[in-house]
Amino acid sequence: MHASRGTQRRSAGLGLALLSAFAFGGSGVAAKPLIEAGLDPLHVVWLRVAGAALIMLPVAWRHRNLVRERPALLAGFGLFAVAGVQACYFAAISRIPVGVALLVEYLAPALVLGWVRFVQRRPVTRAAAVGVVLAVGGLACVVEVWAGLGFDALGLLLALGAACCQVGYFVLSDHGGQEGKGSDGRRVEPPHPLGVIAYGLIVGALILTVVARPWGMDWSLLGGSAGLDGDVVPAWVLLGWIVLVATVLAYGSGVVSVRMLSPQVAGVVACLEAVIATVLAWVLLGEHLSAPQLIGGFVVLTGAFIAQSATPKPPAGPVAAGVGAAAGAAESELSAGRASH
Repeated sequence: MHASRGTQRRSAGLGLALLSAFAFGGSGVAAKPLIEAGLDPLHVVWLRVAGAALIMLPVAWRHRNLVRERPALLAGFGLFAVAGVQACYFAAISRIPVGVALLVEYLAPALVLGWVRFVQRRPVTRAAAVGVVLAVGGLACVVEVWAGLGFDALGLLLALGAACCQVGYFVLSDHGGQEGKGSDGRRVEPPHPLGVIAYGLIVGALILTVVARPWGMDWSLLGGSAGLDGDVVPAWVLLGWIVLVATVLAYGSGVVSVRMLSPQVAGVVACLEAVIATVLAWVLLGEHLSAPQLIGGFVVLTGAFIAQSATPKPPAGPVAAGVGAAAGAAESELSAGRASH
């Protein structure tokens, strides 16, 4: 009986992890047509984050104790994992293919190892070093260095910026995800993943409001349509997908899946996000990648997974990761590479 329940739980968790990877993977494909229709990338990010924050307000109210207990963690998650990652990622896909941007972002686990080794001066395993080498070598194939970087240099730098923001959140998680004592001396439990996500979205929305200045946005574009590789889709449908599916559903299903599976298994499934995003961009946007780029993408994901598995894990904690899922438990779930997509 217990074995049967355990199997059912793992099957359900795997299904939710796949759903989360698919939902996250579709964010760039839905956002790029809106950007090409005339919306500024920052405005698309603001619409996504602000819309999701409104929906998550009841969750934020339920976990309002986090404002008092974990203010630095909430601020860091909002700044790095929400505002920073998503702004850089959406700006990147306005200049380079969705799949390439996401694969560049998958350098984050390798960059974390660099932080551990050269900044914290802590030893890393041989497997971790192999993962970094694979990730960097695979990325060289993705961006086709032999052709003199066939992609927009600024777009690649923005994608790398998204990876660096992921690293910023990973480092913050390492310091903020532990049990501790509140100002009154009582023990404070690790933060609830959904609570951190809800407040991260709220903080991110506030930051992006100042940066994006949505009052200057051409709101009439949302009543128009956007092109999807020759097809015409209402802009509000794409925006609804980004907010409801690629953000709220993606985060929610991702957090639940990590609790039903181990963080390691969920992290493996999260790697499918880049594959799903690349396939969707190929089918829906006509963004074709060459054979060397596809092979390089596989090598990047392999290296990222090895590096992430070998990185000293922060205490239990929700994203993403991505990478998505970013990309994690509260912090591991948050840092599984899911933050950006």
